[in-house]
Amino acid sequence: MESKRVVVTGLGAITPIGNTAKDFWDGLVNGKNGAGEITRFDSSLFKTHFACEVKGYNPDDYFDKKTARKYDLFAQFDIVAADEAIADSGITPENTDFDDVGVMLTSGIGGVNQFFNEMREYFVNGDGTPRFSPFLITKMIANMPGGVISIKYGFRGPNFATVSACASSAHAIMEAFNYIRYGKSKVVVAGGAGAAIGECGIGGFNAMKALSTRNDDPLTASRPFDRNRDGFVMGEGAGSLVLEEYEHALARGARIYAEMVGGGASADAYHITAPHPEGKGGILSMQRALDDAGITPDKIGHINTHGTSTPAGDLAEPIAIKAVFGEHANNISINSTKSMTGHLLGGAGAIEAIASVLALKNGIVPPTINHFEDDPQIDNRLDFTFNQARRRDINYALSNSFGFGGQNASLIFKKFQS
Repeated sequence: MESKRVVVTGLGAITPIGNTAKDFWDGLVNGKNGAGEITRFDSSLFKTHFACEVKGYNPDDYFDKKTARKYDLFAQFDIVAADEAIADSGITPENTDFDDVGVMLTSGIGGVNQFFNEMREYFVNGDGTPRFSPFLITKMIANMPGGVISIKYGFRGPNFATVSACASSAHAIMEAFNYIRYGKSKVVVAGGAGAAIGECGIGGFNAMKALSTRNDDPLTASRPFDRNRDGFVMGEGAGSLVLEEYEHALARGARIYAEMVGGGASADAYHITAPHPEGKGGILSMQRALDDAGITPDKIGHINTHGTSTPAGDLAEPIAIKAVFGEHANNISINSTKSMTGHLLGGAGAIEAIASVLALKNGIVPPTINHFEDDPQIDNRLDFTFNQARRRDINYALSNSFGFGGQNASLIFKKFQS
């Protein structure tokens, strides 16, 4: 089967450091920090009192009140980012057959706060009478944003959600890429969201000791690859990309941000939450992405790492990078944008793919902020782009997303050339 070229023609984002794709990128380049005290609920009894919340978000700016009540916050974020990406792409019924437009939007955990709140009302505040919202189920399930977007626009192409924890939206983008390059769709809206900042999300991750507890200094809590990192910072928001078959984009005169050229997936087959200490799953996903793209390791100039700021994860990923790229690894501009956004869980892969695309287009690698002390267990010949953005002309960028369960995805984008 002939493989078709796939390009990125639309971007949308709502994040803790910017509520559009442009503002998100500006925040990244300027090292903007999204962390602060939690406002979603009273966190005083929890081990962690801070997170990276989306700032200034008002559902009334995007939905009428009746519609907003139907959607959990993760779905609202997913829809908002998808709307922006679709508008940015310029696809219309006049230039695109909507039978050929797919939607692959997802979330790693869905409407967990909606479920928690409904159960609290039933078991704590209720009188035993089963009273539940008629939207409880549709507010919980991860595939609902894709369904909403297809209904809103009339997109009748493939429509489903990939769920692989923190790799969910990266897998969605990879599936979109495959559907287009093998001729099954002309256009796919792909991405994902996370909105788990609540009693259940914070409490659950606290219980597994995954979150930072640096309550005295939230702004420096997310410190990937730093010696004194103590866990990730919860983030929220969404990212969405419009992927399109190149000839279709060319025919309608679309603006092209970058080309997607490869994707790799793997399993650690090791532990439900810890990465393989030798980085075996990451090695396989990155190598498979390179093989899929048909390029040698020395072509990669930038890696947006999974880089969560957890003690184990930030050890395993550099080991994997060194194993795949050898001495060339020292020439790659590596970063972790989670140092600024926190960890959007199922939405992380999407916003980091956007960051990778814009790094290629703009010739700038965003920084890894909050670096204070090198970790002697990490090969510090690697260039982590600590604390300041750097201008660099890049031809290929790789973005890693590694999920609980040991489920890994690596995406490769190329600077666009006609």
